[in-house]
Amino acid sequence: MFDRIRPWVGDRVLEIGSGIGTLSAFLVDRARLVLTDTRAEYLDRLRQRFATRPNVSVARLYLPNEHGAVAEQRFDTVICLNVLEHVDDDLGSLAAIRKLLEPGGRLVLLVPALPALYGTIDRALGHHRRYTRTAITSKFERTGFRVAHIEYFNLAGVPGWWLAGRVFRRSMIPAGSLKLYDALVPLFRLERLLPWRFGQSLIAIGEAA
Repeated sequence: MFDRIRPWVGDRVLEIGSGIGTLSAFLVDRARLVLTDTRAEYLDRLRQRFATRPNVSVARLYLPNEHGAVAEQRFDTVICLNVLEHVDDDLGSLAAIRKLLEPGGRLVLLVPALPALYGTIDRALGHHRRYTRTAITSKFERTGFRVAHIEYFNLAGVPGWWLAGRVFRRSMIPAGSLKLYDALVPLFRLERLLPWRFGQSLIAIGEAA
């Protein structure tokens, strides 16, 4: 995933929804990195994990209205992966993110795609929606972003998600299916070469107007 978004990431980065810092570990070489989440236990873990990094700070941020210590800061990149679908007011959240970017700054967004896949797993995870390219493009334009790039990601995950969430109506992906999915991860590098264009997620890059 990081390989796919790396070209769009600058030097002054805000990550929204950092969790336990899995992606954050790939960003620690940036000049400034601010990691955020809504849960106190994640914030504590992030502070411990990156305590020796003077360029890394940790703050609470809750979209769309609670920005805390980052409210007056501006960044050249905001990374928001698998967060927007959890927020009731996604349009308001995109507008709030736009205010945290300097002119010309980039939002690196990853969201679940294909509304037809929405099922029991999405509901169990607290997803309000899945997105189409058209919906993301429209929401970007309404909140002050120019679409710099948009592509589908994770073709390999589509069959398992559909079977588990729509056919068998499970609340999670079975462990055996996850092991198969892990084995298919190298195919992510090849999916760009395929003639069709769809996937379980959408990567969208918005430039602040």
